Amino acid sequence: MRLGRIDTADGPRWVRETEDGLILLADPFVAFAEGRLPSDEGDAVDAAMIAPVDPVVIVGIAQNGPEHVSPVQAWLKSPRTVIGSGAEVVMRRDAGAQVAEGEIAVVIGRPTPGLTVHNAHEYVLGVTAVNDLSSPDRAAFDPRNFESKSGEGYTPLGPWIDTEVGIDDVSLEVEVDGRLVAETGSRQLPMSIRECLAYVAAWSPLGPGDVVMTGAPHSQAPVEPGQTVTVRVAGIELVTAFV
Repeated sequence: MRLGRIDTADGPRWVRETEDGLILLADPFVAFAEGRLPSDEGDAVDAAMIAPVDPVVIVGIAQNGPEHVSPVQAWLKSPRTVIGSGAEVVMRRDAGAQVAEGEIAVVIGRPTPGLTVHNAHEYVLGVTAVNDLSSPDRAAFDPRNFESKSGEGYTPLGPWIDTEVGIDDVSLEVEVDGRLVAETGSRQLPMSIRECLAYVAAWSPLGPGDVVMTGAPHSQAPVEPGQTVTVRVAGIELVTAFV
């Protein structure tokens, strides 16, 4: 099932994607906690898609690329940087070069006490696409990624959450202006998605709607104003325009 959210006069509403259009849904996190699928609530109205979740916590996984000399570590990113697919990002002119990092994002489905490498999938609502935008020139002065990762709109997310693809073999592609610049996936991550989740949960609790960005396995690309980046995760297309 592909889950998303739309912006309505009554606030955000959950929807699922079908061949015939969008269907309104009840809260999928409530259904996940009860071990069932979310129930339908009628046809969706014509409304714009928004980011699929409003996370309380966003965790990034650093140094999870092939042949990186440093150990894998986690870091936190502001949830206020989240935007939806199709949005424009005004790039900072005072932060040096800009880089798009296509990553597989995991949406947590329930509180994580008890999460291990072996049962991690039982805590995951699904996966989605994320573009972890970065200003890497700031990293030399800011090893905690605050300045380099916290710009307004620096976390394009969505638009869909795939609840069926699993977390063990997830494809990842990045295009810049329609040109394929990266074709990789979760199997190219030195620390698997399961291991990432177990590592994070061992140090800090996560809850429904929180997001873990699992790292960029050769999926970075420099970007400039006027370009458009598409991050494709398990067929989910996240599009961001830079101005």
